[in-house]
Amino acid sequence: MRKIDVTDHIDKIPFGRFQWMVVALCALLLIVDGYDVFVAGTVLPRLIQEWGLTKPEAGALQAWALFGMMFGALILGPLADRVGRKKGIAISFLLFTVSTLFTGFAETPAQFKVFRFIAGLGCGGLMPNAVALMNEYAPKRLRSTMVALMFSGYSVGGMVAAILGIWVIPVHGWQPMFFVAILPLIALPVILWKLPESLGFLIREGHQDKARAILAKVDPSLDLRAADELSYHEAKGGSTSMAELFRNRRLLPTAMLWVSFFCCLLLVYLLSSWLPKVLQEAGYAERASLLNLFGLNFGGMAGAILGGRLGDRFGLPKVVVGFFIAAAASIALIGSTPPDLVLFALVFVAGATTIGTQILLYASVAQLYPLSVRSTGLGWASGVGRIGAIVGPTFGGLLLAQQYPLQQNFLLFAIPAVVCAIAMMVFGLATSRQNATPEPVAT
Repeated sequence: MRKIDVTDHIDKIPFGRFQWMVVALCALLLIVDGYDVFVAGTVLPRLIQEWGLTKPEAGALQAWALFGMMFGALILGPLADRVGRKKGIAISFLLFTVSTLFTGFAETPAQFKVFRFIAGLGCGGLMPNAVALMNEYAPKRLRSTMVALMFSGYSVGGMVAAILGIWVIPVHGWQPMFFVAILPLIALPVILWKLPESLGFLIREGHQDKARAILAKVDPSLDLRAADELSYHEAKGGSTSMAELFRNRRLLPTAMLWVSFFCCLLLVYLLSSWLPKVLQEAGYAERASLLNLFGLNFGGMAGAILGGRLGDRFGLPKVVVGFFIAAAASIALIGSTPPDLVLFALVFVAGATTIGTQILLYASVAQLYPLSVRSTGLGWASGVGRIGAIVGPTFGGLLLAQQYPLQQNFLLFAIPAVVCAIAMMVFGLATSRQNATPEPVAT
């Protein structure tokens, strides 16, 4: 009988076809998730026009989905630590695809809010579970890159929403933007058939046969036998309580991550909700404003992939701090009403250093916590971030209603990026001290 440590084994072998399939499936899930999140920003100008909404009312309308995301992250993230990542992902995906489909039938703001809240529950639950699953199947040397590559699907979803909005909304109105959710709903059985369960969860629950079958797919060259026993770092003996997030010198890093999540998601949803409307009021055409929403998400995808590679090489905290400094500068400059090409470039950088950095923050959380509380840690960080996401569109609506000069608005928008940079500097210092004295592994 052999004892095989799954974590060590995955770290040593080449990144294979099965792991690439996990990346592709998780990215596909997040494309749908990203579409659901960003589609609201594409239809907001039409909703304001058709339903006669004020800017504060429109901001509050957007916030209902974000309320749902907060509760979804706090509930479905920890739930998956108990029932498995795959079930957590399935529940989350069903919630937001079905609710997104029904949003297209909403006839009043009240109905729109209800459907968006339920969709938000699913979106909030999917992210932490997909990150945790990908983190387990990626070797340590490529972990940041693969999580970022997977999460770039979120930005692709936003790009799809922007491109569809350019062609669909002027001709067919806003409702068909939500009807397209029928397509991923049909594909869900195939996705779940191919998506593997967490190896750590299977081992912790005593399902050795299922774990061996999956590991054999990860490494076909490994001659596994029925008597071989698989183990996983921290797979047994760890607490799944929230209090575990603050133990073993994790109090300060956890607090700084929560501050960064709050401010970063505030920026992401402030920009994604209001950028098209603000640019239209500044004199840019409707199509140009939606193209800039596309640029925001295209930048997010590029920033996530580049940041993941740089993070694996230089360390995530250093890269994240640099990205947030660039975010503050680019957002502040957008308010100067530059020419179209310069504006697109600034929006691209803003997307790379806000949406892209949000993805790097998820990777930072996944690397901070042990397996037993990884989804819990991701869920709570995401949940706190969702409070910022709720504040973002609401704050934007209230601020824009004051009719301040455009440049002043964007200078105010840049402040959360500065706060994020400071918080991640502190996080980097705290984790470097923590890593100097490793915590004991549970047995």
